[in-house]
Amino acid sequence: MYFGQPFIRVAYFRATINLAMAKISWSFIVFALLFNQCTDVKKQPTESKSTDPHSFSLPDDARVKHLSWNATVDFDTKIINAVATWDIEHSRDADLIIFDTKNLTIKKVTAADGGKPLEYRLADPDSLLGQALAVLIPPDTKKVVIEYQTSPDAEALQWLSPSQTAGKKHPFLFTQSQAILARSWIPCQDSPAIRFTYDAEVHVPTELLALMSAANPQQKNASGIYKFEMRQPIPSYLLALSVGDIAFKPVSARAGVYAEPSVVESAAWEFADLEKMIAGAEALYGKYAWDRYDVIVLPPSFPFGGMENPRLTFVTPTLLAGDRSLTSVIAHELAHSWSGNLVTNATWNDFWLNEGFTVYFEHRIIEALYGHEDAEMHALLALQDLKATIDDLTAANNINDTKLRLDLKGRNPDDAVTDIAYNKGYFFLRSIEEKYGRDKFDAFVRDYFSGHSFQSVNTDLFVAAVKEYYSKNHSITLPDTLFNNWIFTPGLPADCPTPVATKFAPIDSALATFARDGKSLPAKVSWGTQEWLHFIKNLPDTLNVEQLSSLDKFGKLTASGNAEILTVWLVVAIKNNYAPAYPKLEQFLVNTGRRKFLSPLYNALVKTPEGRERAAEIYRKARPNYHFVATSTFDTLIPL
Repeated sequence: MYFGQPFIRVAYFRATINLAMAKISWSFIVFALLFNQCTDVKKQPTESKSTDPHSFSLPDDARVKHLSWNATVDFDTKIINAVATWDIEHSRDADLIIFDTKNLTIKKVTAADGGKPLEYRLADPDSLLGQALAVLIPPDTKKVVIEYQTSPDAEALQWLSPSQTAGKKHPFLFTQSQAILARSWIPCQDSPAIRFTYDAEVHVPTELLALMSAANPQQKNASGIYKFEMRQPIPSYLLALSVGDIAFKPVSARAGVYAEPSVVESAAWEFADLEKMIAGAEALYGKYAWDRYDVIVLPPSFPFGGMENPRLTFVTPTLLAGDRSLTSVIAHELAHSWSGNLVTNATWNDFWLNEGFTVYFEHRIIEALYGHEDAEMHALLALQDLKATIDDLTAANNINDTKLRLDLKGRNPDDAVTDIAYNKGYFFLRSIEEKYGRDKFDAFVRDYFSGHSFQSVNTDLFVAAVKEYYSKNHSITLPDTLFNNWIFTPGLPADCPTPVATKFAPIDSALATFARDGKSLPAKVSWGTQEWLHFIKNLPDTLNVEQLSSLDKFGKLTASGNAEILTVWLVVAIKNNYAPAYPKLEQFLVNTGRRKFLSPLYNALVKTPEGRERAAEIYRKARPNYHFVATSTFDTLIPL
């Protein structure tokens, strides 16, 4: 994007600095710069290739390449004081570099070579995107040093008191940068299309351990100073930090588990198959590119099942079911080491490329480790969830959100985090596999990952790549209708693959018997998590108290320690006013921060006046335990 001749741009920039006290509008200045509203300069427009609607940065002019981060974590003030030193590269005519920030206090900006002050300006704040930080750079600028501090309310940062942890003795901090929250704790170019390497030095209280999405220590030291290095380039949403009373237990030479000391043994047992999963994934789609694969089990307020931070996957303690039945989440996050971390969606409009590939890969890992039947059970449940999501979005007049490629300009990219990106994306890729052969599709995926490693890909590039691969290597022309029906059309195509889960046959028989007489249940079952989910999700819509009590006793459902089973059962309980489950419902909502579980429960509650009242009462108690990702969802649903 052209800003005019350099001396004109500098003059405009300095005018904004000098007249800042007069509150000259940033938008007016940007308008003047962008459209070259000057009579003495001939307009010579060029078009930027940057199309990310969720970042102010203009990477075609100037972009970051490496971050050196020095930070002190202060639990008393809930503030991180830091210096971010960015190595940058820029075009010959560029004299500005623009960073994304949100609620950061910028103290000073200098050039690293000699510490010469650099002029800068913060734009007017946008409630969603934060503020652009524009820094004036002389032609020879190689580094930009930004001294700053975070806000106690930084959206990415979850500060936990000792009482909110398992050990109850020490505070805890973790970050969640995806999708556009990295800017709330580090000034950065917060777009998935912009990659950089980083190193860091982090100062924390001596009784705590610091970890990042980088090469990590495995035990505490006496100084409380920890150094990190990430040699592979990553986008900003994969920046991660965790600080707490944390212990480590290895699972293999290249994999292990971090958790609070009282949790680490059970977590290591639960995730004993980590090495098998890594080896299975490598056998499918190539060598693991991130050196180590470790997992950290966070306190309950973590809002997701897992977050694929490179080298250190963050997971929720709700995975610790005690029977290794919920480790598909680990398979999913591991798969992201290829689809997402290695090959990344260029913008959040293309989020399905991250998640659709990852769900496909996840199912293949499950199949390789646990068999085709287990994978098909997961797939059939995914299809049920996908159809329910399409029905819900259609009923809410959001049918366009059932397309794979979205237009999220002006919207929170979190709007894309639905079963559409995950499961419609999965079934689209599975449809290519089934129509043209698994061997061909596997070869394409390996080529796709290797050919686009450490790059960003948008939907158009993916379509071109898969078409070219099948044409060049197999003389197969993939029809345009395939892509139009799946990617650019709402809903689910009629030829969507249908998983065949034969293990569900006894459950379907039990459901049919119960539906006929309303009371008959098997005398004894040995169902796993997937069988129970299928059974509960397909119960009759209306149940009386006697039937609910019988079902509860049959499966010990209200007492279940499996969060997946408990959630779907509590939805049934809410819909049918099953009062005996209400104490467990409140306890679960107050002590669980995973949005996947919170959403169906709160949404079921607010459908009746009595439920809305109960939801508000519980939410008042629970909200302090939730991360911003969760509260930003439920504050609108449950106004207090």
